[in-house]
Amino acid sequence: MDLLHSNGVLIIQHLQRDYRAYQDFLNFMSHVGDPRNIFSIYFPLWFQLNQVVGTKMIWVAVIGDWFNLIFKWILFGHRPYWWVQETMIYPNQSSPCLEQFPITCETGPGSPSGHAMGSSCVWYVMVTAALSYTVRWKDKSAVTLHRLTWSFLWSIFWIIQISVCISRVFIATHFPHQVILGVFAGILVAEAFEHTPAIQTASLRMYIKTNLFLFIFALGFYLVLKLLDIDLLWSVPKAKKWCANPDWINIDTTPFAGLVRNLGALFGLGFGINSEMFITSCKGKNSCKISFRILCIAASLATLQLYNFVKIPTHTEYLFYILSFCKSAAMPVTVVALVPYCVHSLMRTTEKKLN
Repeated sequence: MDLLHSNGVLIIQHLQRDYRAYQDFLNFMSHVGDPRNIFSIYFPLWFQLNQVVGTKMIWVAVIGDWFNLIFKWILFGHRPYWWVQETMIYPNQSSPCLEQFPITCETGPGSPSGHAMGSSCVWYVMVTAALSYTVRWKDKSAVTLHRLTWSFLWSIFWIIQISVCISRVFIATHFPHQVILGVFAGILVAEAFEHTPAIQTASLRMYIKTNLFLFIFALGFYLVLKLLDIDLLWSVPKAKKWCANPDWINIDTTPFAGLVRNLGALFGLGFGINSEMFITSCKGKNSCKISFRILCIAASLATLQLYNFVKIPTHTEYLFYILSFCKSAAMPVTVVALVPYCVHSLMRTTEKKLN
């Protein structure tokens, strides 16, 4: 692994030295790959366009991130910004100098990359969903258009994935092999859910059972290894020790923070999609109207941006996890039930006045 890591460091140094002019773009692409964008941007957009795709997107994001957590606990992957400080392979303490950025100091293990895995799985869902509309075309000209669309969308997919991977390597938060592993792991998870139609008809009980299984398995795995004197939170002290600026350390990047956030999102989706408000609004006559969908998309995106102003206190870890779960659950409930119901009620009131 030392050979893999040392070659990875050379690549990071090359990127930081020769591609400095693209720093703003690479930082932006790192934000594009942030798994939290799935819940605040991609999901509200796609759910109103196609509820099947939106539902699949949440399941893929949550299960993918859960597998990412388990893999990180198994693989014990180092991150470049602390590995160069602790490795003994460089003689006379001449360790390479890697520049750090405000988004460098993530506290979890590094392999596989969560950003690369989250980005690849959700963009895979979006691309395959878009192509499913064109595959039905039968005449010759339509077949040609489908092939062009196929080539264009998959080119966009790989451009985005490569850009996200390079950005994560550039900021020294991942080695190259970690982002490559993340991309292909994300694609495998997304492809698996292409053959799992049962999630579209899942009851609230099924959502709760799935949540409990994911939480109990992860917690049990953590506790069993802790009994064996294996600390799965070994990476947190390393991040705190070697991060260039203590203010860049964020509790939101710890392994359990991501787990709680994802469980909250999955529960919120199950609660919202099985609620009376969802059935009344999204299964009613207004749900087929383009105006209804456009209003829901705009209102959902605007409302979810307000959640960014809700700052969760971090001084008490358990309180942070509880409030993080509640905030994450509220977001899909807002998209699935609250906003569509309000738009539905507004449109119905307007129609009554016109009549």
